[in-house]
Amino acid sequence: MNRQRSFIGFIVAGAIALLVIAIAGFYWFFAKSPANLIASTSTSGAAIFVSKLSPVMVSLLANPDRLQALEREGELSKLKTSLFAKSGIDYKEDIQPWLGDEITLAITTLDIDRELENGQQPGYLLALATKQPEKSREFVELLFSKRALAGANLDVEKYKGVKLIYDNSQPEPDLLAGAVVGEGFVLFANDPKVLRDAINNVQAPDLNLTSSPEYQKATKELPKGGLAVAFLNLPIVAKWQGLELPEQLYNSQIISLALNPKGLLAETTFLTSSEIVSPSAPLSKPVGALQYVPASAGLAISGSNLSNLANSDLAKVWRQATATIYGSEEDMVSQLAKPLADVQKRWGINLPEDIFSWVQGEYAIALLPEKEPTIPRWLFVVEKAEGVEQGVARLDAIALSNGLSISPLTVDKQKISAWTELTTATKKTNVKEGASFNIETKVRGLHTTFGNYEIFTSDLETMDEILTAKDNSLIDNSNFQESIAAIPQPNQGYIYLDWTKSQNLLESQVPILKLVEVLGKPFFDNLRSLTVSSYGTDTRSLKGGVFFQLHKS
Repeated sequence: MNRQRSFIGFIVAGAIALLVIAIAGFYWFFAKSPANLIASTSTSGAAIFVSKLSPVMVSLLANPDRLQALEREGELSKLKTSLFAKSGIDYKEDIQPWLGDEITLAITTLDIDRELENGQQPGYLLALATKQPEKSREFVELLFSKRALAGANLDVEKYKGVKLIYDNSQPEPDLLAGAVVGEGFVLFANDPKVLRDAINNVQAPDLNLTSSPEYQKATKELPKGGLAVAFLNLPIVAKWQGLELPEQLYNSQIISLALNPKGLLAETTFLTSSEIVSPSAPLSKPVGALQYVPASAGLAISGSNLSNLANSDLAKVWRQATATIYGSEEDMVSQLAKPLADVQKRWGINLPEDIFSWVQGEYAIALLPEKEPTIPRWLFVVEKAEGVEQGVARLDAIALSNGLSISPLTVDKQKISAWTELTTATKKTNVKEGASFNIETKVRGLHTTFGNYEIFTSDLETMDEILTAKDNSLIDNSNFQESIAAIPQPNQGYIYLDWTKSQNLLESQVPILKLVEVLGKPFFDNLRSLTVSSYGTDTRSLKGGVFFQLHKS
C-alpha cells in the first residue's frame, strides 16, 4: 500500500474528527470567544465543482486551526501526528499556511467509467479552500514528488487551462489526482476523470450543483453561521444503495450543524415537490402530559394526535429514510424499537390500530431506568378526549383475552386498575409431605384516571413514582427545559433522550452503538442528552432538528 495515501485519509477522517472535537469541546471555548466559531458563510463554495447528480456532499465550513482551541486533551494534535506520521508531510509547515475555511468531500458519481461489466467505482472529490494559491501549488508539487520517490509513476496534464497531476501506475484504491483550480481551491480525487468532470462543472454552470433547483431551495433553509453542511440527493442515494423505494416522497435533504451556548443544533430539511400535511397541529408549548413523566425518565416522547401518524408525512419520511439506510423499515424498527416490539408481541396488540388510533389529544410515552438489566419500565399518558374511554375498554378486553385478570387497587388514595396474572411456584419439602405451592400475583400493567389524563404503566413501582412525585416531573427539570429551549416553536412535540440514563438500554438493543461510541469518544463522554423535534410551516418541506446538550465544564 502506498504510504502517501495517509494524506487523503487525514482529510477525510480529519473532517469528521474535527466535528467531533467541536461538539465535545465547545463549552470550554464558548466562554472565551464565541464569535470565532461562527462560519462566514452557510453554503459550500466548492459546490460549483460537484455535479447536480451527486448523491452526497459534506462540507466543514471552518478552518481546522480555529477548532484547535476546542481541544481538551489534544485530540486534534494527536490526529494530525498519527495520520501524517508516515506521509512525510508536516501539517504546520506544508498545509497550515494556505488552508482556508472550507473542506468539502463529495461523491461525484456512482460509477467513474459508467461500465457495468467491471462493477461500480464511485468518484470521490475532495476540495480544500486555499488562501494562498501559490503556497498550495507548492504543496501539491511536494505531495506528488514524495509519491514519485515512493515508487509511483506520475502524469502531468493540462486540461482546460488547469494543471492536473496524477498517478498512472497504482492499483485503483491507491490512485490520487490533484490540481489547484483558480485562486480558490485545491482539488484531490481518486481518478483524473473526476477532476476533469469537476472542471467541466465550473465551465458549464448548468451541470453543477449550484444550478440545481433542489439545491437552491435547500440552501435557503440553512441557518446562518453553521459549522458544517451536508446535502443529499435522496433518489440517487437510494440508487447508490441498490434500492428501489416503495414510496418516494422526498427528493432531497440538507443538514446543518451550528453551535449555541448550550450545545449543538443539527437542523435538517426534507424537500418535496408535493404538498405535505403535518400529523397534528403545531404546539406552542410542551404538552401537559409531561407533568406525569418523572424526571428520572431516560426517554420521553411527547406531542398530540397519534391517530393519523401512520399516514402522515412524518411517517413517510421515516419509511423512506429507514429503507434507504437499512434496506427496510422493519430492520430499523427491530433494532431501535425493540421494547415496543416486545410489548406488542407479549400483549398480542397492534400499536397503530389498538392504541394510536384513539389518541387524538396530548400524549407522552416514556422509558424509565430499569431495575433489572435490559428490562425497561414504561409509562403512557394520554389526554382524556373522544375515543379514549372506548380505547381503554378495548385494552381491558385484550388483557382478559390474554388470560389476565383486571384487579382494583388503591395507591395513595388513587383507584387503579391492574392487569394481573396468577402464577404458581413449587417449593420442595420432604418426601413424605410432598411439594407445596405458592400462588403469586404478577402485575403486567396498570392504568388510572388522574385529572384530565389516563395513565398507563408497566408496574406498580412506576405508578407510585408518578403519583407521589408530582414536584419532580420531567417538565420541571432544568436539563429538559434547557434542551427544549434550543428547539424552535411552534413544533410537533419532542423526543428527549437522557444519554446517561438510557445508555445501557440503547447499547443492549443496538450493539453497533458501542462501536460508534468508541469512534466518537470525546462526544459521547460529554453528551448529556439529545432532543429531537419537527417544525416549520412550509407545505413542501419537512423541517426538524436535533439538539445535543453536553455536560458543563
